[in-house]
Amino acid sequence: MLSVRTAADGELALRSHARRVCRTCGKGLAADNTASLCSACQRRDAATVPETKPDVFWRRPALAEALKTRHFGAVLYAYRYEHRPVLTQAVVARWLGLTQAQVSRIERAPRPPADLDKLAAWAEVLHIPENFLWFRLPDRRTARDRGSGAAFGWFSGPPPVLTAASATPVDVTSIRQHTTMFRRFDNRFGGGHARSAVSTYLSAEVAPALTGWRTANPEFAGAVAELNQLAGWMAYDVGDALSGRRHLQHALHMCQHAGDAALGAEMLAGMSHQAAHAGNGATALALATAARDTAKRTPFAALESETAAMAAHGHALVRDKPAALRALHDADAAFARAAGQAHPEWLSYYDAAYLAAKSAHCLLQLGDHRQAEQFARRSLRMSAGYDRSRLFNTALLASVLAARGAVDEACAVGREAVRLAGAVQSARGREYLRDVARRLRRYRCAPAVAEFVADLAQLGVTAGPRGA
Repeated sequence: MLSVRTAADGELALRSHARRVCRTCGKGLAADNTASLCSACQRRDAATVPETKPDVFWRRPALAEALKTRHFGAVLYAYRYEHRPVLTQAVVARWLGLTQAQVSRIERAPRPPADLDKLAAWAEVLHIPENFLWFRLPDRRTARDRGSGAAFGWFSGPPPVLTAASATPVDVTSIRQHTTMFRRFDNRFGGGHARSAVSTYLSAEVAPALTGWRTANPEFAGAVAELNQLAGWMAYDVGDALSGRRHLQHALHMCQHAGDAALGAEMLAGMSHQAAHAGNGATALALATAARDTAKRTPFAALESETAAMAAHGHALVRDKPAALRALHDADAAFARAAGQAHPEWLSYYDAAYLAAKSAHCLLQLGDHRQAEQFARRSLRMSAGYDRSRLFNTALLASVLAARGAVDEACAVGREAVRLAGAVQSARGREYLRDVARRLRRYRCAPAVAEFVADLAQLGVTAGPRGA
């Protein structure tokens, strides 16, 4: 009787498994894949960014009818189903900075969303032309860049397009020299220090060269992508996550145009890093997986190491400890292979200290505080000129010590991080300090904690909820 039941259960399981196929390509899903997409489609979706569509796309009957309803949920639904293969809610959610459940609710809501700021932001992400909308798009330059007097890159428009035929006020060498200079300022003083200078350079000198499409010199496209990547990190560092994502998406478009797989992998790794910082583990993991797949096609072992470390953080955020530890092992092995190997200048920041910091983040997320402390201490063996990263890593060590209950040392290290933060304009740095304060809340009666909190208050930092 037992054997009959076992056989019946096995047959039922086989039939159930046979019914589980990828919703995009129709291929069977692996037994341990609980998602609705196969791994290949997950990687493809992770690497996809919204494309600028011609007007004829928005005039298609289904989309035209949806736009007439003035219900953005109906527009989202029609937009997804006008793609082949159909876009998943999860993919569109990632673009819009939402969850899949939120997109589902927006599409099914009986009343249309009415928040004009959100509607405008979503429309800009999807590149919906204003003449098809029932509301006006704001001028982001006056709202966001009033102080600088110039738009910060191309965050308020579609991906930049390139042509060799247009008059080019700058050449590749000039762009790379400026990028090197701005990167040095960014590493030392934070994204807020040179952002307006990058804004002016992008708007006044680089943007005029971006007037066409498909015929640009790949080397020029790659140089502009690198500069746009730096602009994205600066935006991210000052707390403008939406602009940061758009800059990296635009840079990824240019990498694809230039045929630069290595720089493309770096863009995907950057997107993964930003998703991890926001606590979005699933998105961070999907982007890191796409970055790893791309990096394996390049000759740079350091890039393979970096993308593996990003994947480890994603696994840690979704609480998959075995996978996170395997990815960290892969990152270590690739880093060892990279010793003495040449790599691009844009990857020069990735060194043993960076890898140690990423490992500490993963282990702290997984609750392995003793191991995390070892790596956090190792992360402070840094090269000169990376003052912002020293702030991050010092605050990280303070968070690990607080998690371990080493209160006095956590406060001492935290106060050193506060001192470093005084010379760096970085919203991320302040978020690191908030994390230290949150972890010390349970010990708030201790004198050392009171002193640390007082130092934070002088810096204008309070221990609010994550993301505050």
